[in-house]
Amino acid sequence: MKNLPEFTKNLLDWNQQSNTRQMPWKGESDPYRIWLSEIILQQTRVEQGLAYYERFIQRFPGVRDLALAEDSEVFKFWEGLGYYSRCRNLLATARWVAFENNGHFPDNYSDLLQLKGVGPYTAAAIASFAFQEPKAVLDGNVFRVLSRYFGINTPIDSLSGKKLYALLADALLPDTAPGTYNQAIMDFGAVICKPQLPLCDSCIQKADCEAFKLGMVADLPVKEKSIKRRTRYFYYFRLTWKGAYYVRQRQGNDIWQDLHEWVLVETTEPQNDEARTFLILLKKELGNVKVRQISVSAEVKQQLSHQTIIGRFITAELTAPLTLASGYQLLSKEQLSQLAFPRFITAFSPKLP
Repeated sequence: MKNLPEFTKNLLDWNQQSNTRQMPWKGESDPYRIWLSEIILQQTRVEQGLAYYERFIQRFPGVRDLALAEDSEVFKFWEGLGYYSRCRNLLATARWVAFENNGHFPDNYSDLLQLKGVGPYTAAAIASFAFQEPKAVLDGNVFRVLSRYFGINTPIDSLSGKKLYALLADALLPDTAPGTYNQAIMDFGAVICKPQLPLCDSCIQKADCEAFKLGMVADLPVKEKSIKRRTRYFYYFRLTWKGAYYVRQRQGNDIWQDLHEWVLVETTEPQNDEARTFLILLKKELGNVKVRQISVSAEVKQQLSHQTIIGRFITAELTAPLTLASGYQLLSKEQLSQLAFPRFITAFSPKLP
């Protein structure tokens, strides 16, 4: 270790002596399990992803098990994780590995990068953890640690920033045990060099940390782009006919693609909470719908990465079925339980009677 940079030596010392962060995939060498954990953790907090990972491994212990599963079952297991394009990519890659590549994951960074849904970070993680290829990972934790330690104010989301951090990360990576180093720097960012309230006083790197010395810890890292957000108003009608409910599968290139939903009317402005208002909306959407009873929930809100969804749930008992041209299916409660719905519905929709 005498030829390693001081940062790397200190990090590996901390990892060996003080890192107690436990996760079920740490130390894992099976590329399937590493890949699965990394896909689940894309845009998902570890605390939330843990339970999903364990359920997936129990139901789909190998890549062939996942590849042979029905889409609807896998989407149901994914329900609540969001960013459902990850689930579609998960299935596509599992089937390619299982059926086109004889059940074997590619064993190097370049080939892993060709898999659907696998970007530079995920490819580096699988390559270093499973195959010990010396390829540095760059995630939010790593950007933060390096930015603060070296006092870099180049935006991490700029082209020049990405190149700079990639070169720096590779220069710090040891040739031996790169997977151990990669896991250590991510753990260090998660438990010591945290986004908020970092543990600078007990940090093994503080003597050489530029941000600590200059009082800039809270200012780094820097981001160039600010996310433009928009607000959408979703009014879901839970229409019942003879004890069954109308639903459809979302299509097109929009949020929650392939998930199921109640009858939806989207508006550009918020609506008042009067039942008559929503009955007018429903009739504009579906024609002369005949309703016996209607009730309106309180307003609910869900914040997504680039948009805010605000809406209500309107329960209505029909006196005549919808026409087949409506695009919705009439399903029983038992059939509904097998379908995957967006979190906006599973979290906020009133319970079925």
